[in-house]
Amino acid sequence: MIAEVSANHNGSLQRALETIKAAKEAGVDAVKIQTYTPETMTIPSSKEDFLIKDGLWKDRTLFDLYGEAYTPYEWHDEIFTYARKIGVTLFSSPFDETAVDLLEKLDTPAYKVASFELVDLPLIEYIAKKKKPMLMSTGMASLEEVGDAIETARSNGCNQLAIFHCISSYPAPIDQANINNIPFLRKEFGVEVGLSDHTLGNVASIVATTVGASVIEKHFTLDRSEGGVDSAFSLEPDEMKELVEATSDAFSALGNGDFKRSKAETENMIFRRSLYFVEDLKKGEVITSQHIRRIRPGFGLSPKYLPEVIGSTMKENVTRGDRVTFEKIALPEK
Repeated sequence: MIAEVSANHNGSLQRALETIKAAKEAGVDAVKIQTYTPETMTIPSSKEDFLIKDGLWKDRTLFDLYGEAYTPYEWHDEIFTYARKIGVTLFSSPFDETAVDLLEKLDTPAYKVASFELVDLPLIEYIAKKKKPMLMSTGMASLEEVGDAIETARSNGCNQLAIFHCISSYPAPIDQANINNIPFLRKEFGVEVGLSDHTLGNVASIVATTVGASVIEKHFTLDRSEGGVDSAFSLEPDEMKELVEATSDAFSALGNGDFKRSKAETENMIFRRSLYFVEDLKKGEVITSQHIRRIRPGFGLSPKYLPEVIGSTMKENVTRGDRVTFEKIALPEK
């Protein structure tokens, strides 16, 4: 379980640190930030190409949006140091080579490639050559583009790779989550597949766990009411804790698919139906349907033996409530 801080520091280093701590306390396995500056993402321009046309950030320029959302490079050292101090794994999404260089100096344990950068094969090549685990989101990508990104990573030294099914919409409509893409992608590319979840709530992540997602990434904030670029589709601490517990339970519930009966069922086997004598019988008497019944508990012969038992001869005396067993009866010769 990965908590994505993204822009939810709201421009405050202290809030960033508090968010990381809250994520750890919620039970996540790792926290992710993003490493870029407005200048490494785009250029300041109000031309039509650089205006966001719709969605959560409608009418803003790209440079303005990234200027509000970015995590300053000068914060990174303190952020990584703090995460190590409190014992939570921290890594980042770099958006250009300068970001990778910074993260290498900070000894990041892994890298994430964002959906929008999946087609930036030179960046993927640069990251892969660091020979660290890579996670790549597949939002908006065609199968060919996903394949190109995976091949680029693998051919440049990355041998620990996972991809995320992702719908790059903020927030993503739950009816377009298409969680069944997860087993498809695993089969198609032979890699571990997770979910980068931008839907509201926890349903998509829990369902993804049940179809084989091995990693879940969800945006995380201290308090949605305080606003922020990504707050509208981010979980608060209590919600993240619930998600961690729910996905863990969902994974545990899957089992191993071998159809062995659960240990929890064993003690209840005694309450199944079985064959019991319901009348006293003497040795040598022939058993009729009036002498036995299929009742609980389950210590007697299975009900499937009823046709064989009818017409058998008693080998010993029995009283009402005795179990029907093969030791007590002589089956008729066929």
